[in-house]
Amino acid sequence: MQGAKRLEAVDAPSFSELFEAKKQYTQKTGQEVIDFSIGSSNIPPHPDLKNALSKAVLDDSVYQYSLSPTPEIVQAIQDWYVKRYGVQLEEDEIFLVKGSQEALSHIPLVFCDPEDIVLIPDPFYPIYGVAPQIAGAKIHYMPLLEENEYLIDFDAIPEEIAKQAKIMYVSYPNNPTGKKAPDSFYERLIDFAKKNEIIVLHDNAYSELVFDEQPGKSFLAFPDAKEVGFELNSFSKSYSMGGARLAVFVGNKECIKLYKKLINTIDFQAFFAVQKAGVEALKLRDEFVPGLRQEYKRRRDFLIDRMKEAGWEITPPEATMFVWAKIPDHYEDSAQFNNDLLKKAGVLANAGTSFGKQGKRYVRFALVRDDEEVREAAKRIKESGILNVNS
Repeated sequence: MQGAKRLEAVDAPSFSELFEAKKQYTQKTGQEVIDFSIGSSNIPPHPDLKNALSKAVLDDSVYQYSLSPTPEIVQAIQDWYVKRYGVQLEEDEIFLVKGSQEALSHIPLVFCDPEDIVLIPDPFYPIYGVAPQIAGAKIHYMPLLEENEYLIDFDAIPEEIAKQAKIMYVSYPNNPTGKKAPDSFYERLIDFAKKNEIIVLHDNAYSELVFDEQPGKSFLAFPDAKEVGFELNSFSKSYSMGGARLAVFVGNKECIKLYKKLINTIDFQAFFAVQKAGVEALKLRDEFVPGLRQEYKRRRDFLIDRMKEAGWEITPPEATMFVWAKIPDHYEDSAQFNNDLLKKAGVLANAGTSFGKQGKRYVRFALVRDDEEVREAAKRIKESGILNVNS
């Protein structure tokens, strides 16, 4: 049976091949593969959040269709944005979504006609590159280079492309690079968007996971941001609610209205019990988030120190739950290195090429393993010899 041509844009990884390679390593060595490839947190949510969710699912009323966000979660989001980011939000500037992945996949359907241009950073969160193609839009990639501190170079975007572009995806703190953006970047971004009449979508999933003394910011905190775009914020990473699927669009009310028009036609809002858990999460922010941030910082430092002992120097990321590591010079690309990492060391990262052409010289580690597993992974990598030229 033949699927639609639009599915040709979905170059999904072969999980069966990956599973087979992991199985072969275990059969050969008797050891399990240590898997750092997926950013699914193993840090549990706050106990009070779990209790709130447990209690909510016993309420018969939560099993009705959810046609709109509850007043309680709208108010909680408004309070959160004022306290955390200094941003005032009206009710029509808020729309609840069932996780960032689903939301990002729908954006081009809302804003792009076939052949419209979408500006995407490279490297990028994979759905950024897939969703526009499914919608029939064209992509112009904006390289995030180490020499530019992984920031978008607005001057490098051709003027004719900028004038034609419909929407621009931006995400800082950035996955996969772990880079945060200075205030001057956001000011330049807003000026660029206004000049070229481009909608800005700011993916703000990691603003709570910034490791220096300066907290992550909201794009909407900068003057005129609401004029040019909107922001996606997630409960997944900040509150360890990945499986619960809850996120929120906030910002430009016309953008929110258009997005709402599509979703209210094809879907419903998040499960009411999950909305109640979201309210509880925001109440617990000051109690939960600082400890979560500190744990990811500790994990970052522990992984980098163990890899240094193994002979692999890695630059610490400024933010997120990922480490963006340069591969040894003697490897052709990250796919080749990641293959050896699995087959020779029994360690699985995510090849940088999964995130675009600019990921050719990198692999990404998710900070989702305990200390003993990290220590064992570093030991295996050192003993495998893959860091050495003559391996």
